[in-house]
Amino acid sequence: MLSAKRVTRRTSLTETSPRDQAYYAVTAFATAEEYNLEKLATDVVQYGYHIVQMPEDAFDALHVEAKTLNSSGPRHIFFFREGSIVFWNVNDSEQSEWLKRVDCHEEGPYDDTVTLEEQETLEFTYSSNQSRLRSGAIELYEPAAADVVVVDNSVQQLDMFAFSNALSLSVKLAIWETKLAEYVDSIEWVLEDLKDGKKIRMSEDDVLRKAGELYTLSHLINLSSDLLDTPDFYWDREKLERLYNKTCNYLNIARRTRVMNEKLGQCLELTELLRDHLKDKHHTRLELMIIALITIEVCFAIFHMVERYYFGKDKSDVD
Repeated sequence: MLSAKRVTRRTSLTETSPRDQAYYAVTAFATAEEYNLEKLATDVVQYGYHIVQMPEDAFDALHVEAKTLNSSGPRHIFFFREGSIVFWNVNDSEQSEWLKRVDCHEEGPYDDTVTLEEQETLEFTYSSNQSRLRSGAIELYEPAAADVVVVDNSVQQLDMFAFSNALSLSVKLAIWETKLAEYVDSIEWVLEDLKDGKKIRMSEDDVLRKAGELYTLSHLINLSSDLLDTPDFYWDREKLERLYNKTCNYLNIARRTRVMNEKLGQCLELTELLRDHLKDKHHTRLELMIIALITIEVCFAIFHMVERYYFGKDKSDVD
């Protein structure tokens, strides 16, 4: 069986960065079509986390931080309304617990196996310089103790948000890539039948449902997500926009989206071909039925003519 090929999820890099300090994991998952963030916000406190205030225009994200530190430092989690979750310095067992906790806040949950397979992981470390993505690793700004000023929406938090936003977009796209690959596999037998000149074993309703799947996926990618454009949040935050765009470029989001749309276009052309073919067959059947009815009517007319001719002649002879 031939499966749809997928674009590599990361841009190849030639530069390397020194590893003279500790690195930690930032991991993203997509678990559902959408989260109920308002309900989720009321539940996080009982799990040993507190909500970190976000800017008002970041209303589609929820940032929480663990109340206690572990040996490797603070632990952060970003929840995004579109159904993705990003962990900063959270170990595997705690991640698993959170993936179970969000179940009751999900709308349109994904299969757990797909969620785990399509996760995205980067490494990050702390730096006294400005935050950046270098050699596929995040260097996160951490001010010196003497420079720390307690303010809402700290520089570090917003930098983490920009990186997390790009990661959440990548895992959502990965889920949709998987769905498209499954769709291509599901119609492969149709292509084989077309190639071999066999009768199409699909009804118009089946084709319509298949087309509906494609249009739904296209809607999610092109209209309901930020895959085609930079979110409004970054319009007046140039530094954060650079971090977001560089991470998106590293994760190949623009190219993967373009390839997805090209594949969707090809699949839509196939469904249109099938619909046109089935319509032609339907029209042909109707024409044949009409021809058959006309033929029957002509036969009856001929029969009546013959009947009148012979029986009418016999009657006149008797008279």
